[in-house]
Amino acid sequence: MTYLDNAATSWPKPPAVPAAMRGMIEHAGGNPGRSGHRLAMKAGETVYACRENLASLFGVSDPLRICFTSNATESLNLAIKGSLEPGDHVVFSAMEHNSVWRPLRELERCGVRISMVPAGANGIVHCDSIVSQLRRDTRLIVLIHASNVNGALNPVEEVGRIARDRNVRFLVDAAQTAGMVPIDVEAMKIDLLAFPGHKGLLGPQGTGGLYVHDSIRLQPLKHGGTGSDSDSPVQPEFAPDRYESGTLNTPGIAGLNEGVKYLLRHGVAEVQRRERALTERLLAGLAEIQHIHVYGPANAGERTGVISFNIEGRDPVVAADELDRTFDIACRAGLHCAWLAHRTQGTDQTGTVRFSLGALSTEQDVDAGLAAVRTLAQKGKR
Repeated sequence: MTYLDNAATSWPKPPAVPAAMRGMIEHAGGNPGRSGHRLAMKAGETVYACRENLASLFGVSDPLRICFTSNATESLNLAIKGSLEPGDHVVFSAMEHNSVWRPLRELERCGVRISMVPAGANGIVHCDSIVSQLRRDTRLIVLIHASNVNGALNPVEEVGRIARDRNVRFLVDAAQTAGMVPIDVEAMKIDLLAFPGHKGLLGPQGTGGLYVHDSIRLQPLKHGGTGSDSDSPVQPEFAPDRYESGTLNTPGIAGLNEGVKYLLRHGVAEVQRRERALTERLLAGLAEIQHIHVYGPANAGERTGVISFNIEGRDPVVAADELDRTFDIACRAGLHCAWLAHRTQGTDQTGTVRFSLGALSTEQDVDAGLAAVRTLAQKGKR
């Protein structure tokens, strides 16, 4: 199979990822932080090693500010619901995923005031638009780093400076950039960074995390056992325990650790360089095919390898199904859990076909996808 659905989950994984997961289950299956025996200690060491490696990847000075979650959606919910109270104001963009849009709409019902910033037709949000929406009661800015619909990269570093100058918390959704685009939370002045483990970080599904700046104390989503302060009736104040009630997905974190180690060895900048070259190849090939409309920035330097397109006269869901059944191409069609972004680019009634590249994608993957689209486009106009 030709896999072009890395924006949903990366595949294939480096071989060390499943090997580490099996090894954790077979040889170190204790509960981290819950017991003092060797199996539990080994599990705890693996969890902490992953925190350290994630901290290195994101420029975080204290690994304990990395809190594990089950996915980016949980991380975003923790950051948003843990930051805002009735009467607070939040600014977000018209390119956000439902993992931001839906929690904010729920909080709006409870008295949180929300302001949506428009994006350009190419999906990029302009800093001036964000500044124009800031108010005295603005507590949080939420911005997707790169669109999961059309790959448009947003000016995170510039927005970070704006937020820091105005003493407003800045939450970045790095679902499409963690592991694919270099991120330094200190240089970019990011206060909260939500990321999944199963996409660009090359780990398994069921893993993710949230970086929380040491000046921030969030209200936790969950309360319960943390393996610490067990004699206290209230949740610990210190990170990461405050945000990690219950047993962690230790086999998943072991796999995630190997994915992050792969990225640290190869370098995220090199991963981005390769992905950008493949993106240019894919964009150039689609531009040569008649009856294809591509969305998002035309310049590969302004986007990631997430490319949405439509074939004139073809329903995108039907086209994606045919790409799978006839051409053995794995991709995703529809609204991609991001109706706001589709409304911005004018595809909210139809959706799009989406090809998305990953760290292990190849020129052969791109060329196979292009050949299949070319055949579909020609069939559709006969």
